[in-house]
Amino acid sequence: MASITLETTIGEILDLDPGTAKFLLGMGMHCLGCPSARSESIADACAVHAVDADELVAQINDYLAGK
Repeated sequence: MASITLETTIGEILDLDPGTAKFLLGMGMHCLGCPSARSESIADACAVHAVDADELVAQINDYLAGK
């Protein structure tokens, strides 16, 4: 399974595994289907939502590694 980086877009993350939505929803990103949200990098989304991007990337990569 591939891993994500800070530059990976929300759309790429969701396309890779829709189960990752729970992590994005958990950080307060509730507009996952919005075209602008899907093209936003995980780093940018975390900055807007005041979330530690490195921690979120690690959580999602741990989830993906366990599949």
